[in-house]
Amino acid sequence: MSWSFNIGSIAGTQVRIHVTFVLFLAWIFAASYVSGGAEAAWSGTAFLVLLFLCVLAHEFGHIFTARAFGVKTPDVTLLPIGGVARLESIPEKPREEFLIAVAGPMVNVVIAIVLIAFTGANLKYGAVASMDDAKISLIDRLAAVNLFLALFNMIPAFPMDGGRVLRALLATRLGFVRATEIAAAIGQGTAFLLGFVGLFYNPMLIFIAIFVYLAASSEAHMVALRAVSRGVPVSAATMTQIVSLSPEAHIDEAVQTLLRTSQNEFPVVDGAGKPTGLLGRSDIIRALKTLGPDARVREAMNPTLPTIDKRRPLEEALQLLQNKSATAVAVVESDGRLLGLVTAETLGELMMVREAMPEGMQAGPWSRPAGA
Repeated sequence: MSWSFNIGSIAGTQVRIHVTFVLFLAWIFAASYVSGGAEAAWSGTAFLVLLFLCVLAHEFGHIFTARAFGVKTPDVTLLPIGGVARLESIPEKPREEFLIAVAGPMVNVVIAIVLIAFTGANLKYGAVASMDDAKISLIDRLAAVNLFLALFNMIPAFPMDGGRVLRALLATRLGFVRATEIAAAIGQGTAFLLGFVGLFYNPMLIFIAIFVYLAASSEAHMVALRAVSRGVPVSAATMTQIVSLSPEAHIDEAVQTLLRTSQNEFPVVDGAGKPTGLLGRSDIIRALKTLGPDARVREAMNPTLPTIDKRRPLEEALQLLQNKSATAVAVVESDGRLLGLVTAETLGELMMVREAMPEGMQAGPWSRPAGA
C-alpha cells in the first residue's frame, strides 16, 4: 500500500504502518495534552497503541487462518481506521471464507475474556462512549473496546468481516459473484447510513463511511473482473498495437513517443524482442527532471515487469497485476518475444464488452464459429 512503511515482520508477514496512522497518533497526543496535560497525553497515546496492537492481533487471526487454507499473506497495514491484511487470493469456497472472516473478531473476543479473567477488567463501563474517558482504567477500556471491535466487524456489510460471512452464506446458494454483489450493495448502503449519522454526531464516521463505500465498490469490481477472466485466454485482453522502446534509447525519444501516442506504459525490449522492463509516463517525467533528456531508458525504467505466456488463462494475468502491484503484464510468445500488454484498463474494457453482449454469447474470435 502506498504511503506506508515497513516496521518489521511477524511469521513471514510484513507489518506496515500508513503515514496517516503516525499523524493520527501525533494528533491524539496533542489533543490530549491540550485538554489534560502531559499525563493525559501519554495515557491516551498508550491506550491507542494498545488498541492497535489488538487490531493487529485481529488481522493475524485472519492471516493464520488463511494460511491454513494455503492462501499467502504478504503484508498487513495499520491505518487510522484499523488494519488491512492483504491476501494474495480470495478463497471462493464458502466454508473457507467463513472461517477466515470470523477468525478476526474471535481474537478480539478472546482478548476481552483474557483481560476479564486474568486482570479483573470490569465491563460495567462497557459503553462505547466511555472508551475515551481517562477516569476509567485502561484495562477496563481495552476490554470494552475489544468487544466493540468484535461486534462492529460482524455487521453484515462488506467489507467488514460480517459482510464476508454474509457473502460466504449467500455463495452456497447464489454463487460467489452474485453473493459479492449483494454484500457490496449492503456495504454501500451502510456507508451512506454511517455518513448521515456522522453529519450530526461524529465526523469520524464520515471518514469511515468513505472507506467502507470505496472498499465495497473495489471488491465488487475485482470479483467481477475475476469472473469475466475465467475460461478466457490471455490473448483476449492483450493490447498488441503498442509502441515499445529500446533500453539504449534516450529519454528525449521516450518523450516524443509519449506525445505522439495514447499509451501511458511503454514496454522496453532488447534486441531479440524480449521485454526487459516497463517505462511509464510518470517515469518519463521524473527522468526528464532528474536525469535530463540525454539519459537512457534503462536508467529510468522499472525492471520488474511480470510476464505471462500467451497460452495461459487471463485469470493468471489478473493475479499477477494484483499480487505484484504492477501496472501492466507483458504477454510473450513461446520464445519469450513480446506480443503485447495486459493492463487494468484492457481488463475493464473486456468486462464492459462482456456485459454488453447478448446472453449466451461471448466476446472474442475464439468463440465465433468457423467461417462466420
